Amino acid sequence: MKFVLVTRDSKVVEATEGAFQPDDELMVFEDWGEALDSAGDADLMFVDLIATLDTPHKVAGYERFAHAKMAHPNSSAVPLVLISPPEDYEMDFIVGWPNFVFANLRHPLSYKLFRRATTWV
Repeated sequence: MKFVLVTRDSKVVEATEGAFQPDDELMVFEDWGEALDSAGDADLMFVDLIATLDTPHKVAGYERFAHAKMAHPNSSAVPLVLISPPEDYEMDFIVGWPNFVFANLRHPLSYKLFRRATTWV
């Protein structure tokens, strides 16, 4: 299986260690635009919400990512698992789109959460 992860946080990447099968492919990106271009044949895309922000704590960057993903010709159909910010990370108001987020991972992250997510597809 192929998984895509968008994050700028090394601790998020560390939490994936041991989560995937030896024949799985995990592609890690800091830039969500590159991830969208590479995710067309992925089984699941994990996106750290903080990595989508243009300005810390402002949801506008996430909204820009969401619109780009929904319109992307290759990756729009790839199920999205959103990695929420830590509990103490303040965000301005956020709303969602029906059926946009397949699942949501909350902190603290662990390989067990990522391993469980691999069984969803």
